[in-house]
Amino acid sequence: MPASSRPRGTVRKPTEGGSVAQRHVPGPAGSVHVDDDGSGGLPVVFVHSFAGNASHFASQLQHLRAARRAVAFDLRGHGESEEPSGSDYAVESLARDIAAVVDALGLARFVLVGHGLGGSAAIAYAGDHPGRVAGLLLAVAPGKVPYQQSQQVMAAMRSNYEETSASYGKRMLAGAQPEVRRQIETEMTSVPKEMGLEVIAASQAYDPIPALRRYQGPKLSVTSSDGETPFELHKFEPDLPHESMTGTSHWLQMDKPSEFNRLLDQFLERVEGAERRRAEARRPTEIQAPR
Repeated sequence: MPASSRPRGTVRKPTEGGSVAQRHVPGPAGSVHVDDDGSGGLPVVFVHSFAGNASHFASQLQHLRAARRAVAFDLRGHGESEEPSGSDYAVESLARDIAAVVDALGLARFVLVGHGLGGSAAIAYAGDHPGRVAGLLLAVAPGKVPYQQSQQVMAAMRSNYEETSASYGKRMLAGAQPEVRRQIETEMTSVPKEMGLEVIAASQAYDPIPALRRYQGPKLSVTSSDGETPFELHKFEPDLPHESMTGTSHWLQMDKPSEFNRLLDQFLERVEGAERRRAEARRPTEIQAPR
């Protein structure tokens, strides 16, 4: 269901045994649905992939909220967030959705985790706001697709959107857990053709490398070795720290949440170590009075 057709202020019920605080905040393209809960520690903000929503990080939110604040939200036109006027799904515009959320929640410094398209948006945000991002974890975030191949993809999509998107979806879902496959197939088939074409074209047009190089903080790329392509970020940036998960689909954080959470915990430990060193470096040196 398109986001704009849902009643404003819709709130999903908490999962059994969990606690979620969900609300809407103003965004540059309209109301943005936010799932915000937990306290303590360095906050973590999650950004989902194309056709997804905040629920794609349900396992990560539950895992982290015992000890820290964790936030996920629906990008414009996804989940319960409003659709943009003028079909503006440029990656730079999605990054402004991130800015609206973290500003509305008063997050001065945080770790940013982006999956797929959300990874591209996270890179764009981090490149423009490096002082706000304590660490950047990218899950199956694409590199720059060559122009000729991008044009071929878009030509196929425009010629037969349903068949082509189903073919790509089948490939990306290889290795998915049954419940993950069911959820993703439902979500992907619910995306209107016009929106799908706009989002995919915007994603194909974006080159993440300049923004990724501008961001000098801790970074980690996590990919699924079963679905690896020649356009993975770490193949463009050999110095980008990289971990690979096996036996998953593109939605690796949903297929193997425990393994993904372990990598996330290790990354957060590294980021918080860097934060302590950063704080110590900024602390004024104590001047000893002459005796």
